Amino acid sequence: MPSAVSSQSNRIPEHLSARQLAFLVLRDIDKGAFADVALERNIRNFSLAAVDRRLATELIYGTVRRQRTLDALITQLGKRSAEQQPAELRRILHLGFYQLRYLDQVPEHAAVDTTVQLAKYQRLGKLSGVVNGMLRQYIRLHAAGDDPLQLPADAVESLGILHSYPDWIVQAWQQLLAADDVSKLCEWFNQTPKIDLRVNRLRSSIDQVMAALTDHGLMVQPHEQIPHALRIVGATGNIRQLPGYDEGWWMVQDSSAQLVSYLVDPQPGETIIDACGAPGGKTTHLAELMGDQGRVLGCDRTSSRLNKICQNAKRLQLNTIETVMGDSRQQPKFQGIADRVLLDVPCSGLGTLHRHADARWRQTPNSIAGLVTLQQELLEAAIDWVKPRGVLVYSTCTLHPDENQTLIQTFLARHPDWEIQPPAKASPVAPFVTEQGWATVWPHQQNMDGFFMVKLQRC
Repeated sequence: MPSAVSSQSNRIPEHLSARQLAFLVLRDIDKGAFADVALERNIRNFSLAAVDRRLATELIYGTVRRQRTLDALITQLGKRSAEQQPAELRRILHLGFYQLRYLDQVPEHAAVDTTVQLAKYQRLGKLSGVVNGMLRQYIRLHAAGDDPLQLPADAVESLGILHSYPDWIVQAWQQLLAADDVSKLCEWFNQTPKIDLRVNRLRSSIDQVMAALTDHGLMVQPHEQIPHALRIVGATGNIRQLPGYDEGWWMVQDSSAQLVSYLVDPQPGETIIDACGAPGGKTTHLAELMGDQGRVLGCDRTSSRLNKICQNAKRLQLNTIETVMGDSRQQPKFQGIADRVLLDVPCSGLGTLHRHADARWRQTPNSIAGLVTLQQELLEAAIDWVKPRGVLVYSTCTLHPDENQTLIQTFLARHPDWEIQPPAKASPVAPFVTEQGWATVWPHQQNMDGFFMVKLQRC
């Protein structure tokens, strides 16, 4: 098989270009690359029309998300299990089965023919016949009214195979949700992510940004529950080329992430610390909410990530933001200086699985345990930064109880001098607050990224 695209890309048949790109990216992912990085690296070698670029992107992220389901089809319809298949054949079968099962816009004959030709193009020889036979067997079963995917009796394994998740993630959500809700949540995370904007109230308005984007040809909707939030419906093209980007009118930020800063509720003139601030979405939102009056310290361990905070603050024309490099577990100079602290900790990201297709396969129960230790250490350090009667907001973009509810309950048991402070009834966060006082955003219910957040105050 050719080892590089650049030497042969001009000879790729046009109808195979999107699928060839998808195959090369998937091959890189198998070698450890992140999906978005692998796509960016490989797409430079292809000259694709917009429709083919969208198809390639859908094939890449879709097959990664649906990997367990696709493997089950290979195992059930083939003579060997998916794990026993040659790696390149397995990925080509993933592409074929994904088109047959999930892409209504691709005719069955086109899905079969292009996948077989892709196998031949990769010089898989007689294995192209295996591809043809397995895909056509799927079509025959489907035409007979049967689902070619056979699910096991075990409820956890069945959900994991049907929606393509490791069993441990399904089990984690079963601790918090009813069975029907778990299935809906799994299904929600397999959809294409949407793009939300946060309008910079100091530089523009909802009406101004909506008008500019509408004139640009986009469909835009305001969010019913979250002030200054907009959702773009459909494709956007290059975000940096949209009206208002250079002027600092808005920033890309999911609606649920915007809720976190409302829970912090910063006031003009206060000192706020964003302990894990990069790339600056919440840091800049805090500055906007306090009218750019006061002091906002955005922290991170690396200069490259701190630079992103600076770049976003500059574009949004915010002047109160300072950056501090270092591990937030070791910042004695912060002791007792903050009116409010935001601790948006590194987490497993199980609330944003639709945005990170490969995250469900990269995280493990062991990695969760390591993250919980880090989160606990960050929280123990950050409480010392808070002034008397000040507050600390702990937040994550995950939906794992060990990183959220259990961690906070453990913290409160260790620190009886701290308590949960629910938001005011008028706060945008109030509709999401549970009886325990913390807030959880469930994507399948609120149609936003999954988030957990809680405001803590020393008694």
